[in-house]
Amino acid sequence: PGFCASGKTRVAACCRKRPRLPPLFYTTSTAQVNAMTQQTTVRSHEARRETARALMRQAGLSALLISLDANRYYLSGFELHDAQINESSGCLLLMKDGRDWLCTDSRFLDAARRIWDEERIFIYHGRAMEQINALLKDKAGGTVGFEARSLSLAAYEHVGAGLSMQRADGLVESLRMIKDADEVAAMERSCALNEQLMRWLPGVLTPGRTEAQVAWDIEQFFRNNGAEEMAFPSIVGVGPNAALPHAEPGATAIGENCGVLVDTGCRLSRYCSDQTRSFWVGEKPDPQYTADLELIKEAQALAIAMIAPGVTGVDVYTAVKSFLDARGVGDLFTHGLGHGIGLQTHEAPSLSSLSQGVLKAGMVVTVEPGLYRPGKSGVRWEHMVLVTENGARVL
Repeated sequence: PGFCASGKTRVAACCRKRPRLPPLFYTTSTAQVNAMTQQTTVRSHEARRETARALMRQAGLSALLISLDANRYYLSGFELHDAQINESSGCLLLMKDGRDWLCTDSRFLDAARRIWDEERIFIYHGRAMEQINALLKDKAGGTVGFEARSLSLAAYEHVGAGLSMQRADGLVESLRMIKDADEVAAMERSCALNEQLMRWLPGVLTPGRTEAQVAWDIEQFFRNNGAEEMAFPSIVGVGPNAALPHAEPGATAIGENCGVLVDTGCRLSRYCSDQTRSFWVGEKPDPQYTADLELIKEAQALAIAMIAPGVTGVDVYTAVKSFLDARGVGDLFTHGLGHGIGLQTHEAPSLSSLSQGVLKAGMVVTVEPGLYRPGKSGVRWEHMVLVTENGARVL
């Protein structure tokens, strides 16, 4: 039998048989969602580029080289993902005069034509950065901003040769932090599917099943219920492995009485979800485990009650850390309290000791306190929280 981590409520009457995957649970079909997304894509991307262009002008930039894949997609709708860290689908050149360029190679020409004026598609061959450098020299005529966090040193040396280059990290991210109504709706759908997964999951947390098997169950559930992909590889930690905040699912099997930590998320309508739950499998919950879990739920509630426009991320983190310190377990809380989420699983803003700036309406952050006892157990509980005009709302 499976119980919730408090040990008080039965969450699965019988776990001898694996439950069938449920049908798609929300009423809006994937096709309908995609259609709605297509209708808003062109105008939203154009509006975002104009807002970014105004920030460019304020920074004294003649052009902005967008190399981060999520930023490129946010402003153009082109290719949300690069295939891997050493391979790029292209970049976007945002120009002060409004004559923007989408730069890519011939593999992506047809995809680019579907969302961009073909006359302003620049196809490079071979030495991409050297060719984009020539385009910038011909079109920019001034200082070029670039994203240093996503552009390698080697690429910078080629694309910036002979140009006046200026770091512009965070310019596009400052726009992405504030979600519009369409983005919030997409994130609500993604989070709702994640919540459905968490309610279904206890039925497959049975003695003898391994972390890797549970991770595969999770991925199948998301795919069978309309998710486009995983937001990130699932974290599944059984027993002592739950004390590893980013445990990799392996061959460790669930025991007759043990804790299981699951941190997972999906991508739906392009936007990510991210939730963590801690489960106790068995009839005899460990008192320390139960106490730790109840404590982090209290800490989470404290944090969510604080979240509102004008509050700093560091203040929310500090309040939780002080709460746990006062109860003698602060040293077991070993990471930040939360992070922004949207097109990427981890994006600005953050709730941590290093947070800068204040929370604003439209931001979505995770709140995920955890306590980790090396070699014994670990618990974490995570919600996604929307900052509203007068407080916060748990998604």
